[in-house]
This record gives sequence, C-alpha cells and structure tokens, in this order.
Amino acid sequence: MTGLLSRIARPASRPASPFGPDAIEVHPRALRVGDGWCASFAVTGYPREVGRGWLEPLTAHPGRLDVAVHVAPVPANIAAERLRRQLARLESGRRADAAKGRLADPDVEVAAEDARDLAAGLARGEQKLFRVGLYLTVHARDEKALQAECARVKSLCASMLLDAQPATWRTLQGWTSTLPVGVDALAQRRSFDTDALAASFPFASAELSATHGILYGTTTNGSGLVLWDRFAQDNHNSVILARSGAGKSYLAKLEALRSLYAGIEIAVVDPEDEYRRLAETVGGAYVHLGAPGVRVNPFDLAPGPGAAAPDAMVRRALFVHTLIAVLLGGKPDPAATAALDRGIVAAYESVGITADVRSHARPAPLLRDLAAALDADDDPAARTLAARLTPFTTGTHRGLFDGPTTTQPQGHLVVFSLRDLPSELKAVGTLLTLDAIWRRVSDPTNRKRRLVVVDEAWLLMADPSGAEFLFRMAKSARKHWAGLTVVTQDAADLLASPLGQAVVANAATQILLRQAPQTIDALAEAFGLSAGERAYLLGAARGQGLLAAGVDRVAFTALASADEDLLARTGIEQTLDDTPDL
Repeated sequence: MTGLLSRIARPASRPASPFGPDAIEVHPRALRVGDGWCASFAVTGYPREVGRGWLEPLTAHPGRLDVAVHVAPVPANIAAERLRRQLARLESGRRADAAKGRLADPDVEVAAEDARDLAAGLARGEQKLFRVGLYLTVHARDEKALQAECARVKSLCASMLLDAQPATWRTLQGWTSTLPVGVDALAQRRSFDTDALAASFPFASAELSATHGILYGTTTNGSGLVLWDRFAQDNHNSVILARSGAGKSYLAKLEALRSLYAGIEIAVVDPEDEYRRLAETVGGAYVHLGAPGVRVNPFDLAPGPGAAAPDAMVRRALFVHTLIAVLLGGKPDPAATAALDRGIVAAYESVGITADVRSHARPAPLLRDLAAALDADDDPAARTLAARLTPFTTGTHRGLFDGPTTTQPQGHLVVFSLRDLPSELKAVGTLLTLDAIWRRVSDPTNRKRRLVVVDEAWLLMADPSGAEFLFRMAKSARKHWAGLTVVTQDAADLLASPLGQAVVANAATQILLRQAPQTIDALAEAFGLSAGERAYLLGAARGQGLLAAGVDRVAFTALASADEDLLARTGIEQTLDDTPDL
C-alpha cells in the first residue's frame, strides 16, 4: 500500500491469464481491472413488498452490470428465536410509547405486523427464512464513464425503491462478491422469507403473470424466461399466426415436445409431414393418410362406451352431412340435403344398424353404400348427389374411403400426416382426422389434459363447413380439458372470416411471429397492436414474436436445446444447415 492506492500485478515475465485481468488497481471508490474500471454497490434497503420478477430491471440493464444474489438458509429453530426477540423488542417499544403518551410509529407498526405474519408462517411450516445479500458491480471503460454509469444504476435502484450504497474502501471485496465464485466478502445481508426470495428469481419475466407452465423462450429485451400455462387460462386454446418461414411450425413442435414432458397427450394434424421425426423420436403413433392401404371410414360409430349412447347414430349422421359438404365444395340445396339424410339412414340400415344401441357393434357402412342408397332413391336430387360422389366411391379419389378404417391410433403423441393426399382431399383429410381426434377427446371415460395441433389451418378454414367444425371444436375443447392450437400463415384470410375471428376470440393464448406488411394492418386492428409492436413484428427475426394473453403481453425469442432444435426443424432446413460451405 502507498497512500490511497495499491497495485496488484503479475510479474512482467509471466503472460496474462485468460481467466483474469493482468492487473488490479484498488482505489477508495473504484477498481481499475485490466483495461476497464468498475465500482460496486451493496443493496441495504428494500421495499416492503416486491413483485414477481422484480430483479429483471437490473438484469436487463443495457450497460455492463454484474448482479450477484447470495442466499443462505436460516435453520428453523434459529429463525423462530430471532423472530421472537424481534417481536419482543417491537412490542416493548410500542408499549413504552403508549405509556408515555406518544403517537404510534407507523414504521414500527408495519414491522411488527410483518414479523407476526412471518412467525405464523414459520410455525405452520409454510415459510422459511433466508439471509440474502444483493450486490452490484458497474463496469465502464474509464473513470468518467464509470461515474455516469454509476449514476444511472443508482437512479434505476431508486426507482425500484432499493437503497444501493457504494462499497467505499471495500471496492476489492465488492468486486469479489459479484464474481461467479460464491464468495460474499461484504456480508451485507437481509432476511427474506420464501415468497420474497422466490420473487427474486433473476430469470423470471416481469411482463407475464405465469410462474409455471411451458417454456416458450426468453424475453427479447432481457434475460427473463417466458413461461406460460395455457391450462390455467379461461380457455386452453391458442393461435400462432405468422408469415411463411417465420418459425411457426418450429414453435408449435417445441410446445408439443415440452407439453409431453408435462404428461399432456398430443394429437397433430400435419399437412406437410413435418412432425414425423418428432413422433418417431418420442415413440408416438404416425398415421400416413394418402399412403396405399390407409383408409378412414367416416361412418364408424364411436368405439367403446361411446357407442352405447342413444344418439351415437344421429351424431354420425350430422358429421356425414358436414363431410359431404366439404367433399362437394359447399352445402347441397335443401332437396339434396333431405335426400342425403334419407340416404345416410338407408346406408346404416343396409348393414343392420338402427337407432337400437345393440346394433351399433356391427361393421359400419362405407361411402359407396351411401352412394348406392342415393342412386336407388327415386328423387332426382338424390341421383344427382350420387353422381357427384362418384370420384370418391369408384373414381380416382376412392382410396381414402374404399374400405373400413385400417387403424385406431392411440398413445401420448399421434401425428396424422396429410402430405400425400391429393390437394382436393386435403380439407377432407383434415376434417376426418379432427373428427377422429375429437371423438377421443370427448370420450368421458378417458379424460386427461390434451392438445390438438392443427398446422396450416387455412386448408380447413378455406371451406365454410370445415371452418364451422373447427369453430365448434374451439368452443367445446375447454369442457373436455383440451386445448386447440391453430397454426396458420394466412392471418388476413383468417381474420376476414367471421368464423375465423371467432376461433381467434376463443383462444386465450395468442402468438404473433413475423408478419408481412400486407397483413399487419388487419392484425393491428384485431389485436390492438401499438406502433412499436407493429414495427417489431415486421422486423422480427425467425423465432421472435409476441405472446399476447389478455392483459399480459411479452416479446420473446424461441429457445431450444440442441436436441430439441434437431427435432423441431423441417427436413429441408436440416439439410441446408448440414450442407458444408463451398
């Protein structure tokens, strides 16, 4: 030591270590560490109440700021004894003031109330006591910049009702306390209960009210984690809207994979065969519609206990009406609708199935049986309808319906791939898979948390009957402990339709990724976006977006591990990334 300055340096012959500075100059209020300067603060005063993620303003500070939280648990017996002594001091002080006729000190009243609440929580085992030290180290390139940066940090602490005191004459100890070595050389601790310590978790997001759920990523402007539990909301539905290539399917796959960790059963309608690798990796079921020999019979009555319902046949007849409307590209006229209803009943009767539940165990009729019943009807509208069904019964599109159902997939993850279906059957395939999924979801004998993911939902929303089916599913999913995820790149078309708007309105969780300039006006009006949010969505990188849920709204970046990233990428993305640079 010489005067007020000491210098700790390595011999000149020794090279500088990559793990530390080459020299440290210790000053009364700052340190010169290598080529930069730093100053440390100890937080000695706290607000009476703190909110969730209250440390995020410090961790998200734009300058270089090291934040260290040292936590030491206090044994329950010692904590109880300290609280008893504290209560005794406070009570004796209050009685002394009362005996002398003094007015009650509000600070003492508040402290006594808090001590009593904490003591009761400790006695019931609901709380524990911890000694917590919070230290800050500010870095800058020179002394003048350091003074300005320290003033900014002190102002930030004051806005958070924190009293940050400089580590004067203990600058080396303050810097050491904020290094990632777990050493508290300042020992400026404060007692925290369990709730206050949990709220100090430095990776919590102050912009979302959820403290548990599925991890979506990190906040864009900070280090907080975006956790969201859709099953804790008013309804469990969500929509993911983005332009092509913005990462909507990537995010949907990440959410599905992490939901599996939580024991949630997943069913996916996959129009582009993007979820196959995910299903194979986690041991899920994969149904390849459009492949030779894979068929779905829309006339099947619900298997198991659901088949015994008196209205099972009526429900199937109503679905067949919707299916025929999608097949024909629109609802038939009233005469054809009446003929279709007669044909459905006649098709079931041709195989011995009636309204009697005892007959529901018999093999169901096929689409060609319906066509035969219509052709046998004397009504010209029925024969016209039968002729229009020819491509799907005996023509080129009969493969999907030409026989009984070949598989009844079950399991924690079921993926229905529609890639190999002709474009004319994409909407029909989506409708059939949603129907199969919904019959499983609505089975009262097998109730559990489920998610239904409809990727590229615009294929179904383009047809009015398909849109109505999706709307009914969105309205009823909550009653069966299920959530519907609608993923689409045609946001403008979705919002232009009343049914599409209803699907969005019935989604408590709404995720907007990068948007095209042509659709941003419709989105801004529908979701009440600010000018800043509009600009963010127009310039967002892949995987960045906005999660909106009621009053909660946060900008986030999707986060995945290396293994999750491999499963969430599409095949072409993986091929391009694995191609060596030329």
